[in-house]
Amino acid sequence: MTREDFIKIVNSKIKLIRNEKNYTQDKMADILGISKKTLVQIEKGRSSLGWTTSVAACTIFNDSEILQLAFGGDTQDIILSLAFDGYDKTYDKTLGGHVWWKDIESEDNYKIQQNIISKHYRILNAEDMRICSSFNLDHIKKRLSELNK
Repeated sequence: MTREDFIKIVNSKIKLIRNEKNYTQDKMADILGISKKTLVQIEKGRSSLGWTTSVAACTIFNDSEILQLAFGGDTQDIILSLAFDGYDKTYDKTLGGHVWWKDIESEDNYKIQQNIISKHYRILNAEDMRICSSFNLDHIKKRLSELNK
């Protein structure tokens, strides 16, 4: 997935998110910091949110079922993986990837998983806490070998 792919998905879901939250176009535009005219153009597929506003929308509406279904769970991993080549941070405990994730590789106390929708990768420790995420499998495997030293 590229930033452009990410933006296209958010663009295509923005009206559904607005309806999910029961917001008017005026209210949604105000929340996103754009004009109503721009929002109407985005909803009609004639304009785009762009990277910054797409990230803002996913951050503000991180509990949206529409976004979770579109991206296979929380968008934070995807955003950080697109913003940085590889993003390392110990996150809160996950559910272990029972819904949106498939196990790719396990080694000692860590496992690599891939999101079945967005196709990005992450490393979980034995307690199912995220260690890092990236769209680059080579980066993830390198990080896994560093963790196992």
